[in-house]
Amino acid sequence: MAKAVKLEDIAKKLGVSNVTVSKALADKSGVSEELRKQIKELARQMGYIPISAQKAKEKKGTGNIGVLIPSQFIGNNSSFYWEIYQSIVTKLQAKGYCTILEILDFEDEEACKLPKMMQDDKIDGLIMLGQVSARYSAYIWENKLVPVVFLDFYDNHMEYDTIISDGFYGMYVLTNYLIQMGHREVGFVGTLLTTSSITDRYFGYQKALLENNITFNKEWLIDDRDMDNKRIELVLPEKLPTAFACNSDLTANILMGKLLERGISVPEDISIVGFDNYLYPNTSNNQITTYEVEMNKMAELGVKTLLRKINHKEYIRGVQIVTGHMVIKNTVKERIE
Repeated sequence: MAKAVKLEDIAKKLGVSNVTVSKALADKSGVSEELRKQIKELARQMGYIPISAQKAKEKKGTGNIGVLIPSQFIGNNSSFYWEIYQSIVTKLQAKGYCTILEILDFEDEEACKLPKMMQDDKIDGLIMLGQVSARYSAYIWENKLVPVVFLDFYDNHMEYDTIISDGFYGMYVLTNYLIQMGHREVGFVGTLLTTSSITDRYFGYQKALLENNITFNKEWLIDDRDMDNKRIELVLPEKLPTAFACNSDLTANILMGKLLERGISVPEDISIVGFDNYLYPNTSNNQITTYEVEMNKMAELGVKTLLRKINHKEYIRGVQIVTGHMVIKNTVKERIE
């Protein structure tokens, strides 16, 4: 079987860079018309096949990967998922695939309706990005039309292939840090059971309290969204703890604003930690001590797993956890009794 012609083969013959060849073949700017014609003609003579076309030819597929995101995760305050999506697109492009994005609205999720890109047979595989109901995830998984990988959530079905961040350990580390800084009154902000990630972070928080013989105060468990994952106003108790562990940096930022309305400063009066190490652009405060979620690594592992499934290669089945690391900034102050 003849060896596939690569960009560097064309570049070497003409004495130009791979980037120049890529731009010419994609009709992008930065290449003269004369050189563009030379490159295209040589590519034709050498039998060059674009990676995406070659990939589709090899597997007789569409060359497209679908990404399905529930609508509640794409509002103005949910750029975290746009960041992961962009990383997914980049990883897939490098592998010669195109990406089709579809938004899953609440009605289609409730009705267990297949994404249109699956109905129309336009994709070779699907990445579900963001928590959906157990009923819908089961419907997508059991449909078997295309290989599927879930990203940033899981449920009690051990057979699902899913990539998550280490929410349990991350919040355990953050809460321990607050305790080491002298805080023994620590609240948690996040609505339990809305997503698997928030619930994991809550149990990491609880583990830290338990190991340090700190009694959990239910009044300091603050909801930040309803069960449809829509933001709600934070309702703070009259007596506040000395520190809060928040399920995300966005929630931590909202809490800081709420405390400021009561004349309470962070970290002078109350210390706060968040989670993700991500705030959408133009957010006023980016100095929140947090646990960084490795979005790029999650996207990379999700793409790698899905492509191995598509090409019938061995892969790690079930839940894969991507660890992160704590990032100390300016929202925690040592408490001295």
